[in-house]
Amino acid sequence: MKALVYNGAFDVTVQDVPDARIERPTDAVVRITSTNICGSDLHMYEGRTDMETGRVLGHENMGIVEAVGEGVDRLKVGDRVSLPFNVACGSCENCVAGRTAFCLRANQAGTAGAAFGFASMGEYAGGQAELLRVPWADFNALVLPEGTEKELDYTMLSDIFPTGWHGVELSRFEPGDSVVVWGAGPVGLMAAHSARIRGAAEVFVVDRHPDRLALVRKAGATPVDYSAGDPVEQIMQATGGRGVDRGVDAIGYQAHDPSGEEDASMVLNQLVQVVKATGGIGVVGVYLPQDPGAKDELSQQGKIAFDYGTFWFKGQSMGTGQCNVKAYNVKLRNLITAGVATPGFIVSHELDLTEAASAYGTFDRREDGWTKVVLHPGELATAR
Repeated sequence: MKALVYNGAFDVTVQDVPDARIERPTDAVVRITSTNICGSDLHMYEGRTDMETGRVLGHENMGIVEAVGEGVDRLKVGDRVSLPFNVACGSCENCVAGRTAFCLRANQAGTAGAAFGFASMGEYAGGQAELLRVPWADFNALVLPEGTEKELDYTMLSDIFPTGWHGVELSRFEPGDSVVVWGAGPVGLMAAHSARIRGAAEVFVVDRHPDRLALVRKAGATPVDYSAGDPVEQIMQATGGRGVDRGVDAIGYQAHDPSGEEDASMVLNQLVQVVKATGGIGVVGVYLPQDPGAKDELSQQGKIAFDYGTFWFKGQSMGTGQCNVKAYNVKLRNLITAGVATPGFIVSHELDLTEAASAYGTFDRREDGWTKVVLHPGELATAR
């Protein structure tokens, strides 16, 4: 089968690799119809993680069930499915509690949490390929309506739509709250979309890229261009000095200041300034325990200079961590089916899998207009 393989920093290629196959009775094999390039994939592409060479990338996957193991009794061949980026066993303490992003059994290294095609998250191949093996398939796969309708919406269920929703949830959001999201990448836009669906009174999104800021309005939010001035001052002015009730960090450790310099502490400290006393912050932007590629020694150790004094004095709360996709994806699927949620509005490019390597380079350079890339390993007529 054809698959996108990681060869090293800034080097990915589509290669012939062995077909995905049933390895355990609880496995399924899915023929991929849509698989997305995620901003988190770029951490690996840039060599900022310990991703092994030879691995197939891709954790945002959906497709059609091609085969099932003899222990699979819910899924059937021909089902159209969304696959959470979390690989979870379904029976450990964390899975039973709904914390599937922290499964205690799925990661072969023994640490909590596993994912398709992701560094330090187990040995699972990714889905930027024609076929994908899905462990514990009955538990992990979400069955979708038949056909190809809303393909670009449903493909967001594997990661970024639930992750954006999770960021809002981590902030302890309540209907009527005001929200600011740092980052108008796909996850940030999904956080804004989620906040609006959930009844936010005001939503601001901070970024500096014109194409992303244009999409902010499609999400029903107010764009804040941080290259035009201090975003904290802009938001405080827009709210009459009150600040906002909730904040979401959808950028993480590779945040950049207006001059383009990387600053891992910038977003969290700005959120502390702009969120009201007793307000909440949700962090779904990625932070790493170690980051050897960082510019300073503190960041290399996975640490940042955090304004904890102000955070404590304001009585703020903070929720962090990867999204437990299965906690949200059934309801989010239903919102898409009903036409309430339309997360596919962020898609800028649909490409064949053979174009994946060049797409990675273009997306990584943040070229104008490349906001979200969906790869189709086979023939697919999508309905926008």
